[in-house]
Amino acid sequence: MRVLLVEDEPELAHWLALSLQRQGGFLIEWANDGLLAYRRLKMEEFDAIILDLGIPGMDGRTLLARLRDEDDRTPILVLTARDSLSQRVDTLESGADDFLPKPFMIEELSARLNALIRRSRGKDKPRMSCGSLHFDLHNHRFELKDGLLQLTPRETETLRVLMQRSGEPVAKQYILDRLTERGDDEIGVEAIEVLIHRLRKKLQRSDVQITTLRGIGYCLEPVAEHNA
Repeated sequence: MRVLLVEDEPELAHWLALSLQRQGGFLIEWANDGLLAYRRLKMEEFDAIILDLGIPGMDGRTLLARLRDEDDRTPILVLTARDSLSQRVDTLESGADDFLPKPFMIEELSARLNALIRRSRGKDKPRMSCGSLHFDLHNHRFELKDGLLQLTPRETETLRVLMQRSGEPVAKQYILDRLTERGDDEIGVEAIEVLIHRLRKKLQRSDVQITTLRGIGYCLEPVAEHNA
């Protein structure tokens, strides 16, 4: 799981990156100011953001507000030494998904991150759906019009990633990251196009489709909605 850590204290950032990798297997990317973080978030996709409010360049509250104003739904966990009730309420109402005051235990931070990412991916629901296409989370299989959709493991994971964010663009690199974090290390970005082509053939008689957004990525959406 790829997480952007926005923190201006190098020693703390280094410790967090190592600790979260060991504790929860997270891949931590670091930005030491808000403006740099904002630029990266416009170009890259992350599973979650750990945000310190007292950062240079663009302060944490401004970054949080801008991301939410632009409808960026990446889960955001705020770290701060400020711990009054009014400040916590204000932070959450500004768009943060969770709040953890300093000092904290790394085990709690890891657990909170996992919970945020799990909710954002829809894993709290037994099924995800797009049109007549459904994904059974317990059995890890796709159903289409009450029948099983026969897919390879790579096709299943690729379609699952697209369904988790149905209606939104998903970059090739984001799909590749999800495949490799599950142990599929023998695959490159060019293979994603092949997987998408195969999935399109298997979905061509259904009411959902995978649309290419040039320069951005792919989007899974209902055919009726797309043509409306």
